[in-house]
Amino acid sequence: MQIIIVGCGNVGETLTEQLNSEGHNITVIDVENKRLQNVTNNCDVMGVIGNGASFAVQKEAGVEQAHLLIAVTGSDELNLLCCLIAKKTGGCHTIARVRNPIYNVEIGYIKEELGLSMIINPELAASAEMARLLKFPSALTIDTFSKGRVELVKYRVGEDSPLCDLSLQQIASRLKCDVLIATVERDDDVYIPGGNFIIRAKDEISIAGTPQKTLVFFKKLGVAVTRARNVMIIGGGETAFYLSKQLIAMGMQVKIIEINKERCEELTELLPKAIIIHGDGTDRNLLMQENLMQMEAFVALTDFDEENIMLSLFVKSVSKAKLITQVHRISYDEIIDSLDIGSVIYPKYLTAENIIKYVRAMDNSLGSNIESLYRLNDNRVEALEFSVKKDSPVVGIPLKDLQIKPNILLCSINHRGTVTIPGGQSVIQAGDMVIVVTTNTRLNDIKDILK
Repeated sequence: MQIIIVGCGNVGETLTEQLNSEGHNITVIDVENKRLQNVTNNCDVMGVIGNGASFAVQKEAGVEQAHLLIAVTGSDELNLLCCLIAKKTGGCHTIARVRNPIYNVEIGYIKEELGLSMIINPELAASAEMARLLKFPSALTIDTFSKGRVELVKYRVGEDSPLCDLSLQQIASRLKCDVLIATVERDDDVYIPGGNFIIRAKDEISIAGTPQKTLVFFKKLGVAVTRARNVMIIGGGETAFYLSKQLIAMGMQVKIIEINKERCEELTELLPKAIIIHGDGTDRNLLMQENLMQMEAFVALTDFDEENIMLSLFVKSVSKAKLITQVHRISYDEIIDSLDIGSVIYPKYLTAENIIKYVRAMDNSLGSNIESLYRLNDNRVEALEFSVKKDSPVVGIPLKDLQIKPNILLCSINHRGTVTIPGGQSVIQAGDMVIVVTTNTRLNDIKDILK
């Protein structure tokens, strides 16, 4: 497809890299020549310098032939204007990044009136991910499918875990839990394991199942499954606001430390049930004075990745709190992963996943729709949820009789609200929601699982 991306910041650069790697023809627009050249040189895509809301600039970028325009500049209003002009000029699909909480309450109206295909909010998506993790602090990540009926929970196996040195068959027979270990990450390798695969200490495993059955699985392992009761958040930006609203609604005690006095005053009005502290969140004496040692969760949300990482490392050294660290740049993800600082959230990855899901839905055939898409294990694994249509070639045939490609695992089948872990005799029916985990990325349709 012909895709135009307006804005070459962190999100724009990530989108350009990932959509370009999927084989689309990308043209990027930005007002800053240096930033534009950096993206075009790294990704080998076309670039146009100028204001993305200009008709002339969009025309130069090929908007009349484009299938999709994505506006991810730092200005919500500019993004919306870019999409409006593109819709009127080229009639293409449009996606806008809109971050301001003021617009969030009327997002449906904006989308409908401007004819937008999608509105994305990285801060809101990141906060939702963090809230899920604080419900179950032992998890590294939690991805949800089928409107919450199925979860894919990533967990690091400890040295004293009952799972150590057991095969998947032994785990199933001993624990008797209706869940599935979908992926195993060990050192630099990622596996979609078979029954004879043996789990080792320090493996990072992804468990697929319903929330209730996943809860039973972890209880049998002796893993804490209760939600955090209180949380300290460093940084009072938009992500902190969205997250705090969700956590307060869950009954959690929220304390925010923010260095900007005016922002503290705003947050005090916006979040009357939260405790807002004016101060430098990197000051360890202040953290101790504000009862860091009694906190069950700690979230680092400053504007600086280095500060967030150092804060989490410090808290890890003095506390057993659940750690969540927000990172905007992804150049050092391998180093960050080796630091063991709890759950690391990359807002730009969450944004890219949502947009790639939409792009593949535009591209796919008539056999299914992609309902959910998550990229796991440093983008080496994808978990996709397909809504199966009646003319799909997988309908009505037992799984054991389907010629399924290697490195593909069917994790669950949701049939009219009943979720099952599939076996060889299982049959996919029209209307089912099927979750697939695979190292064969770029699946557009459920039929792509077949040889």
